[in-house]
Amino acid sequence: MKLKAKLATILATTALTAAMTMTASAETLRLGTEGAYPPFNYIEADGNIAGFDVEIGLELCKRMGADCEVSAQDWEGIIPGLLADKYDFIIASMFITQERKKIVNFTDPYYLAAMTHVVNKGADITEFTNETLSKMVIGAQSGTTQADYIEATYPDADIRLYPTQDEVNLDMASGRIDMQVGDMLPMLDWTTKTEDGGCCELAGEPITDPAFVGEGVGIAVRQEDKDLLANLNAALAEIRADGTYKAINDKYFEIDVYTMK
Repeated sequence: MKLKAKLATILATTALTAAMTMTASAETLRLGTEGAYPPFNYIEADGNIAGFDVEIGLELCKRMGADCEVSAQDWEGIIPGLLADKYDFIIASMFITQERKKIVNFTDPYYLAAMTHVVNKGADITEFTNETLSKMVIGAQSGTTQADYIEATYPDADIRLYPTQDEVNLDMASGRIDMQVGDMLPMLDWTTKTEDGGCCELAGEPITDPAFVGEGVGIAVRQEDKDLLANLNAALAEIRADGTYKAINDKYFEIDVYTMK
């Protein structure tokens, strides 16, 4: 009888352990980001992926009772990677646009955004039109709404597209391009807080055309993952309400990027 009881205990323990393992596995979410877009997402010297996007994503996982694995993916392949099941959601400062909504679903915006022109300090540019900028070399990161904007707005300019934002910045600082268009907050950070960005300054009015900046910045999920979408939205509302979002925001920005105020 004791042997049977002991065996029953072992089997029960084994079953419980297996169930816990399966539960833990089910509660692990994979977060995809770019890792090349400071201060929103970047790779630190020790190889860790950090930034505003990443901290928000990890906090959302925590609120959903899930562990989170973070991986970096080149921007051009970030949506294909989601569709290929390399990760469960993308949090990488992605504008919510109609074109993207055809292939992925987005959460509610987790921050607002505008784009901006960046020029060399002292550049005498007062009009941002195709005619006035037709002889200029203009850069942006490929596969982005910034690239869409310069191709649509300045078709006669010499347009150069780059795999990463860092490469755009490098060519801007080195004088190989005359102007770039980028997201306002990273460009403000680059021009005011980095040595190489000291070459340049923001110019013109913020670019807020919904055709290019969309409905804000959202987290992308596969269209079939409706429960995950609902859970992410609920977690986002929760961290906004209890002040956690603000605490993360204030580590990186002097304004509330959720409202741009």
